[in-house]
Amino acid sequence: MSASRPAKAAPDASRRSERSRRAIFDAALALVSETGYAKTTIEGIAARAGVGKQTIYRWWPSKAAVLLDAFLDLAARAGETSRGKDAHGGEGGSEIPDTGDLAADLKHVLRATVDELNDPAFDTPTRALAAEGIVDPELGARFTEALLEPQLRYYVRRVEAARAKGDIDPAVDPRVAVELLVGPLHHRWLHRTGPLTHAYADALVDHALR
Repeated sequence: MSASRPAKAAPDASRRSERSRRAIFDAALALVSETGYAKTTIEGIAARAGVGKQTIYRWWPSKAAVLLDAFLDLAARAGETSRGKDAHGGEGGSEIPDTGDLAADLKHVLRATVDELNDPAFDTPTRALAAEGIVDPELGARFTEALLEPQLRYYVRRVEAARAKGDIDPAVDPRVAVELLVGPLHHRWLHRTGPLTHAYADALVDHALR
């Protein structure tokens, strides 16, 4: 009798599933950047990712939902890459560093936001999601809850810390103060009313704190 052959290991379904998700995310982001949101289709994403379109529909109800998850995944990976590399000693991609100089800390993180908004990898899908969120309230709410609100809370906690130390007026509303910073930045980015630069970010901080 010949020696029995060892049984082959069963395919790892979770690993295969993760590879498919990653391919779908990459395809969605690439197509939106190359052809625009309107011309991006589930069929196109499936073909680019090398999966059947039913695979996509099994996980997501629409191309907007695919793009949102792809963008959130992109943002998470960017945060992981920057974590621990913050020049101010903070945790990149999470809390705003507290060096004791509120203006410097806010300028540092607002400049990073400018760089991100000017990056085509982030700019195109963010604009697509912002536009789609207007006509799809559920998608818009999820985008705000999953991405925007956590970022705003980082700012709020930094302003609260400055208020607790007496660095700013104790009567300041941290949420309003934060919106005075990020609101004009996003307005200029969304409507292209002027160049989005580090100098503009610095000016916003100076005006808001003044």
